[in-house]
Amino acid sequence: MNLFAHFHAVVNQAVHRLIERGRLPSGLDLSRIVVEPPRESTHGDVSTNAAMVLAKAASKNPREIAVDLALELQEDADVASAEVAGPGFVNLRLRATFWPKVVAAVLEARETYGAGDIGRGLSVNVEYVSANPTGPLHVGHCRGAVFGDALANLLAETGHQVTREYYINDAGAQIDVLAQSAFLRYREALGDEVGEIPSGLYPGDYLKPVGAELAKRYGSDLRHMAKDEALRIVRDFAVSAMMELIKEDLSALKITHEEFFSEASLHDTDIAEMISEFKARNLVYLGNLPPPKGQPSEEWEDREQLLFRASKYGDDIDRPLQKSDGSYTYFAADVAYFRSKFRRGFAEMIYVLGADHGGYVKRLEAVGRAIAGDQARVIVRLCQLVRLFRDGEPIRMSKRSGDFVTLREVVDEVGADVVRFMMLYRKNDAPLDFDFSKVTEQSRDNPVFYVQYAHARICSVLRNAELEFGPQVNDQVSADDLSLLTDEAEVAVIRRLADYPRIQQSAVAAHEPHRIAHYLYDLASDFHSLWNRGKESPHLRFIVTQNVNATNARLAMLRAIRYALQNGLRIIGVTPMVEM
Repeated sequence: MNLFAHFHAVVNQAVHRLIERGRLPSGLDLSRIVVEPPRESTHGDVSTNAAMVLAKAASKNPREIAVDLALELQEDADVASAEVAGPGFVNLRLRATFWPKVVAAVLEARETYGAGDIGRGLSVNVEYVSANPTGPLHVGHCRGAVFGDALANLLAETGHQVTREYYINDAGAQIDVLAQSAFLRYREALGDEVGEIPSGLYPGDYLKPVGAELAKRYGSDLRHMAKDEALRIVRDFAVSAMMELIKEDLSALKITHEEFFSEASLHDTDIAEMISEFKARNLVYLGNLPPPKGQPSEEWEDREQLLFRASKYGDDIDRPLQKSDGSYTYFAADVAYFRSKFRRGFAEMIYVLGADHGGYVKRLEAVGRAIAGDQARVIVRLCQLVRLFRDGEPIRMSKRSGDFVTLREVVDEVGADVVRFMMLYRKNDAPLDFDFSKVTEQSRDNPVFYVQYAHARICSVLRNAELEFGPQVNDQVSADDLSLLTDEAEVAVIRRLADYPRIQQSAVAAHEPHRIAHYLYDLASDFHSLWNRGKESPHLRFIVTQNVNATNARLAMLRAIRYALQNGLRIIGVTPMVEM
């Protein structure tokens, strides 16, 4: 059951009855009617703006419509009262008999509770991480990796056809530097004294195994080859080794991509084909660009270049595709990559990028409009920086990488579940502080512990109930038993359960999986409050041996809470603990 979708239908039906009775004109647009929680919980359980969005077309005062609508809604069997508030809101209070229906609906839906089909099979490509294959992932990649993965889970849960993709930046200057760095480690493995790693090369110890494997495989042969040939072999080997390292790091974070797309493959024919197509469509021209403000761009030249008419499609300036020497720019590969996605049939392309890629938003959106028109949509989501602390002191360095803390070091210390939950506990475009001491605390201040502890507590109660009553304890419970759930803390947690489908829909509409993490914390908080009431008042405990009916109802409610926790944790990729 989706509480707010249900009452959205109830409100629409009430409006149609007012139209039939001549209280409202026919032909009204009902698409802007919203049903949601009131701003203040004391105002009721459900609120609608119907009177206000219909007033202008109906040529009526919104409060006049609201009064008629409230009287109509008052007749619904589940509505205890309907009150007009403010400029024309109608706030509904639901009868106590309604809330047990929510528990029954959750128990019926089980693992699918909250899931919907708002995606209707829409084909979505979510590209995330896509770090240069020049070393291990660092903690900055970690946030985008978790965000992208959780967003993909959220989309899949709501009826989208999702492909998780990693774009391998295996072309360009950084790959040449990788080859030179790996060749140095190869010489070191052969016994050469290489001394301090030269400035500009990658200094991390992670390349030592690459050099050792090259020495084992090729012996001293690479030394005697032409430099270009040797570096080509080393480059391909090093990129492959780095991608295996990256995949292992992602696997430790419970992330698997379905597609790995090579940038180098675009340089074979795709970019040339794309430029030919653009020339035929008059989307490119030869011209000069003014020097960029601030930091100079490595793709700027004070001479004629082949430019893409990006400003025609909403970008700030036109963008170079080909330099005066005939070489392609990084942007040319980005354009060809989008073209490949569009040709593969994706209707939405979601790019998850670091905060330092803010300048890419307009240019990618311009590319999307130029190539796909209104047949596909480009969505860019930026992830802000992660700052690492230990007991309040910042952490910056790592021996393994040479100058940054790796993703794997963080996962190995605190676990994938902690990392995933905490990376999603703040909105993606807000900075995040990650303190190793705080995220391992066993307290309410540690959200992942608090949520997992709620799930573990529920599992413990259900195990104890089975010991007490036998294996007949299951999801089957009568409506009469559920009607016994009347304590204010019980009703509060059921209200929270009822809100889960709406939270999930709003999270997918905004591409904000952090809303699921916050919902889980709130649900856990309501559950722990319920647990504490039972400690203070024995008659409110979950297992009351002298009252089997009340016990059945409370156990059913706990199973419903457990399903909601499991379903939300599945989206953010965290394991629900059964004991702690």
